[in-house]
Amino acid sequence: MRSVRWLSRFLAALVVVGGVLATGCTDRVTVFKQKPFFDQPPAGAGDFLGYSDEATKTTVCGDCHVGVQASWVKTKHASAWADLEASGHANDTCRSCHTVNELGNATTDSAGWETTKDTRYQDVQCESCHGPGLQHVENPDASQPIPSLAVQTDTTSLTNGCAECHNGTHHPFVEQWALSKHATFINGIDGHAATTEGCVECHTGQGALNGWGVTGPYLEKDSSTPLPIVCGVCHDPHGSPNLHQLRFPINTNSIDVHLCAQCHNRSAQPDAGAHGLAPMAPEAQLLVGAAGYFPPNLDLTQSDSIHGTHGSTANPTLCTTCHVHAYSTQFKDTGEAFSAVGHTFNALPCIENGVPSGNLDCAITTAARSFDACTTSGCHGDASSTRSVLISRLILVKERSDTLHAMLLRIDANLDGAGGPIDPNDGVLTPAEGALFNYNLANWLEEVNKNNNPGYYPNGFTNQYVSLLGSTVHNPFLLTALLDGSINQLANTYSAASTSPMYLQQIKTEITDIKAKGQVH
Repeated sequence: MRSVRWLSRFLAALVVVGGVLATGCTDRVTVFKQKPFFDQPPAGAGDFLGYSDEATKTTVCGDCHVGVQASWVKTKHASAWADLEASGHANDTCRSCHTVNELGNATTDSAGWETTKDTRYQDVQCESCHGPGLQHVENPDASQPIPSLAVQTDTTSLTNGCAECHNGTHHPFVEQWALSKHATFINGIDGHAATTEGCVECHTGQGALNGWGVTGPYLEKDSSTPLPIVCGVCHDPHGSPNLHQLRFPINTNSIDVHLCAQCHNRSAQPDAGAHGLAPMAPEAQLLVGAAGYFPPNLDLTQSDSIHGTHGSTANPTLCTTCHVHAYSTQFKDTGEAFSAVGHTFNALPCIENGVPSGNLDCAITTAARSFDACTTSGCHGDASSTRSVLISRLILVKERSDTLHAMLLRIDANLDGAGGPIDPNDGVLTPAEGALFNYNLANWLEEVNKNNNPGYYPNGFTNQYVSLLGSTVHNPFLLTALLDGSINQLANTYSAASTSPMYLQQIKTEITDIKAKGQVH
């Protein structure tokens, strides 16, 4: 009985205590403390924010710009620090271009990694190009850290952009690019390509990006001063699914999608329009056998696709195999190492003091030029044999080209001037006009010179074969067939263009030989 009373009192006490505790819980106030959106940068960092999560490589910028963050994190910039440290030659000089600091943007004072050595600034992040982001994240409407796409070529006084890091003997991208026609040919043949509709898409950086649907902001986007074809035209700084962050693929044989063919694939057949009887950037179609005027008696058409190895599946990257070839060399006078990065875009670069010079008009010899792209691509055995094949083709193309030119002058001494059998503006394509187009296709660089363009060589080439070099290398078989076919057609169409029957028979045999060897696909 006593036990029952004790148990009843104990249970009653529990009810009272439970009620008190319950009352206490309902009076408690829960306070939620939100984590700061970003950690304030350390003193002296110059308002650079860096990573918000180093483990996942999430930048403070990427907390909002998630799409760009997801693309960027797959780029080489996102692993710049680790790649350098694993290279075996890391030092503080190198680390400046593998971290976030004043290099690559408009900041001039030391900042970021340079002043703090904080690991949040490792890798080449958004702010490396856009500049410090503190003001923007504190008030997004008050400031927009917009990057510059301009490339400064004076490497002694760099203050902004890609050139601040992508320079020097170990990676001289800006130095080699500055020697290229991507940097200097902005006004084109006629001197007005940078301001002419239909030309700006390939002669100016703004025009190319706009034509490709790139809408993001950059400082020079609306500038009246056109950019040349700078780094950010071909490479997407935010990343892409293509090799080397390129905006279009290069590991393809399709000239419809290949990066280079977005521009080097313009007027490759006779047209009475803007450029009349002169080709304009015909390289891609020449490579795959679709360029030129096909005379009716040639019994071939563009669909037959006459091409050599350079335009076949054996060359899976087409243009870039030869034109963007990197190799190691050294300065002849000092012995200092030099990494040629292929950004003069010359397939057989002229060499001065042991390194590519950007010149076009040097002798076609193994001493004056580098044949490294030919011999290391798996196509040619050594430089001497490569040169022998090239010279033999150049001699043939030059002989056929000179013969055709002499015949054209006998038909119309005024050539493509107004009136006569060769008049590109009369709306009728004559055999002589088609033949002149083929001559100009073979002598494309000479056509550039004829227009007295200072970006090339207005006084002509000192080497008689250089004007034929580009077209011949792209497709010697097609050029030979087109020149032969035009010579044959002119001889059969115009009495003034007659030539020896023996010569014509040689040409016919040559065309048959091209077909028989399987160079028609």
